[in-house]
Amino acid sequence: MVPNAIRSLADIEAIERQPYDAAVEPRHILDLFRLSAERHGNRTALIYLSTPDPDGPARHYSYRDLLDSIRRAANLFRAAGIAEDEAVAILLPNIPEAHFALWGAEIAARACPINYLLAPDHIAELLDRAKARVLVALGPDPELDIWSKVPAVLAKAKGIRAVFHVGDAPPAGVASRDFAAALAEQPGDRFAFARTLTRDTVAAYFHTGGTTGAPKLAQHTHGNQVHSSWSAGLFYEMTADDTGINGFPLFHVAGAFVYGTSLFMRGSCMILPTRLGFRNTAFIANYWRTVEKFRVTTLVAVPTIMATILNAPRGGADIASVRTLFTGGTPLPTELAAEFERVMGVPVRSTFGMTESAGTVAIEPVKAPRVANSVGWRLPYSMVKAVKLAADGESFERDCAPGETGILVLRGPHVGPGYTDPRRNKGMFRADGWLISGDLGHVDAAGRIFITGRAKDLIIRGGHNIDPAMIEELAAEHPALQIAAAVGEPDAYAGELPLLFAVPKPGAKPEERDVLDYLAARIHERPALPKRVVFLDAMPVTAVGKIYKPALRRLATERRIGEVLAAGGVAARVEGVEDGGTIAVRIHLAGGDRARTEAAIAKLLRDYAVERHLVWA
Repeated sequence: MVPNAIRSLADIEAIERQPYDAAVEPRHILDLFRLSAERHGNRTALIYLSTPDPDGPARHYSYRDLLDSIRRAANLFRAAGIAEDEAVAILLPNIPEAHFALWGAEIAARACPINYLLAPDHIAELLDRAKARVLVALGPDPELDIWSKVPAVLAKAKGIRAVFHVGDAPPAGVASRDFAAALAEQPGDRFAFARTLTRDTVAAYFHTGGTTGAPKLAQHTHGNQVHSSWSAGLFYEMTADDTGINGFPLFHVAGAFVYGTSLFMRGSCMILPTRLGFRNTAFIANYWRTVEKFRVTTLVAVPTIMATILNAPRGGADIASVRTLFTGGTPLPTELAAEFERVMGVPVRSTFGMTESAGTVAIEPVKAPRVANSVGWRLPYSMVKAVKLAADGESFERDCAPGETGILVLRGPHVGPGYTDPRRNKGMFRADGWLISGDLGHVDAAGRIFITGRAKDLIIRGGHNIDPAMIEELAAEHPALQIAAAVGEPDAYAGELPLLFAVPKPGAKPEERDVLDYLAARIHERPALPKRVVFLDAMPVTAVGKIYKPALRRLATERRIGEVLAAGGVAARVEGVEDGGTIAVRIHLAGGDRARTEAAIAKLLRDYAVERHLVWA
């Protein structure tokens, strides 16, 4: 008997004894939504909360409504003149209209959902690289300002033929049509165009690589997205009786697939909590009331959000409906998971994914026990292994033994065909189908996958490689710390020294010496012991809530260079600049002998491998 859920590697292997097409029924995104509408027609697919109050106004959409709106969007984009190899750019928060636009675009042509927090220049470059011809954006909105960037984007982007706004009409200056009105003009019961979709049809471009630097657009096929969604549903064991809260943006694979289409494929109900999603502090204050009212069964959160909702007011809310919390994006501190389970009585399970693999690589199943630092098992019909990479960063010297740390690589139906610019594939996408994750980890004898850190996040102290995840794991166990992150700060002697950034728990006022002593008693690898602790009110995070390490490295560099200059008698303000992971500093000087000051700076910073620019007031 082939299992319908995952509890062990043996279950995965049993599923794989079926022909792939028999196991994974949908071939593309249209199939996914069409089958869900046939099987769950009048069941609720989406509930949109327009305010943070769970008792406030809400919009409900059935699976049949959702499919009709997706058809309307696909018809609208084709009516706007888009070709199959062109893209619809989407600048929307995770609201119902974003789902209509995203999935409709994938059926009509290609979708390119974009992080609306990016600068206009960056957005325009993404539009050009994606061959975007239609733009759908949130209109003027007091809660979330996206529209103010649109004129600047359109001034730089080439080829946009049609613009649609969601919500309030924009002021004069940009020719734009109301998206809702335009949808209403299109048929929702059929397609007004013909197109053949297959598993290999390119569906979308999802950008990756942070919020600065040259953009990378990862291609997804319809088959990639379907496989990721189907696999996640098996591990989650979601059914038509389940309800989840999706507060992640749709330009991120977590919102779109990991906790998005994985629910739609199983007929579950998805709650969208306001335009700001998990970034809405008022919603977080009402989080457990929302769980109670809608009988939410599955929670999803990156570790930073986990820590936040753990400390959110419960107010006596009945949360007995909740059966699991799934987390991912960054390594899960063991103590945070244990505390969440102890306080909330909710089992915690980890996931691991990449934009380049439609969001999923491995998941801890609901019914299997949580194993510290593990992210579970590989997806069915896929392979994950740890390897030792050759000096070229692409060739495999050998496979690692069980439990031996290496670079994790993966292959399977969820792995995309590469970036739109093939030159960016080197060191990531191999011609034989293997994707090099860049994550340090190992696979144990039972097939469980463990992430121990990012290769690029290593702190290198005097040639000694230090994994920041180890420091962070121990720091997270400190009773006064809510979340912690370790980076390297520049040091003239050692190259880098470990520096810990930490956010205290509400009401806690830890002392730096106390935290350092706590770590000293637990970190036996002496070079890995942080020299300093910097307390922050909040961690810098990406739009999806992952800790944004480049911002911390920039802050560490600013602080250290400023201290070196002050010690040398140079009065200056240091401003860090981060571009694609490379840190530079601008040193703002005022007064004094310019030639002597520049010479002093060159001497003081001669051993710091940091690009610097001198700016005189």
